[in-house]
Amino acid sequence: MQGTVDGFSYGLVTPVAAFLMACLGGALGLRCTTRSLRHHDTFKAGWLALGATSIGTGIWTMHFIAMMGFSVAQAPIDYDRPITFASLGVAVLMVGIGIFIVGYRGATALTLVTGGTITGLGVATMHYLGMAGMRFQGRIEYDTVTVAFSVVIAVVAATAALWAAVSVHGFLASLGASLVMGVAVSGMHYTAMAAVSVHLHGAGAPGGPGDPATSLLLPMLIGPAVFLILAAVVVMFDPLLVMGDPDWQRPAARIPHRPGVPAPRHVPSYGEPANWSARPVGRVARRAVPRGGHRSQDW
Repeated sequence: MQGTVDGFSYGLVTPVAAFLMACLGGALGLRCTTRSLRHHDTFKAGWLALGATSIGTGIWTMHFIAMMGFSVAQAPIDYDRPITFASLGVAVLMVGIGIFIVGYRGATALTLVTGGTITGLGVATMHYLGMAGMRFQGRIEYDTVTVAFSVVIAVVAATAALWAAVSVHGFLASLGASLVMGVAVSGMHYTAMAAVSVHLHGAGAPGGPGDPATSLLLPMLIGPAVFLILAAVVVMFDPLLVMGDPDWQRPAARIPHRPGVPAPRHVPSYGEPANWSARPVGRVARRAVPRGGHRSQDW
């Protein structure tokens, strides 16, 4: 029996909310990756990890917010919790691999293609693994061509996102890039959902409509959504909580003096007391004495 599928049970509420979560995760990932480029110590790995977790969590949250609007008229839907959370782990892990490749190897053509392919396949795997966690009295079938098209969209979107992460700087540019990422991720999701057809076993599930998808998915989404909101507060408004003093407020690192090389002369900044003991001893600079005038010394 063919099931009647509705992907927009709540109208535009779920697509818009899912798009906003994808944009939030993308914006956090872009900002974290951009900050990681300024560090070559332990902070770099931390920013890349936070960026990968933000992007992966944002994509996963986007997927299941959109799935709140998915329903089959003749059968109630449940979700397998271990598989559902395993899809979150896959998303974060695969996005992390792509982020770290580009973060440490640079934005060359090879690293962008490699990282984008791994990240895109991870996003697609997260989507279809999450779909495999659905439980109802029937089975899901996919149109092969549409599935392949959705994977291509995921790879292209991931490659563009990685390029933007290392190339786009500034708040407005990052905001625009995150909006593009949200459109790409949402487009990949709904393209993949267009490949879905449901075949029910028998005449459908007995015993009433069951629990709505909102009551099943909303408790699982609370944790990732809270993480994204807290990460947004930390990264966007108070980065000192994560990285301490910014680079421009840290004292300049001292360059080690090598034998035989003159040490660089220190020029005191405004308000800094001059180090008079560093003046050469035994030689006094004097001004030229005009004919018939008196001599003045420049101490």
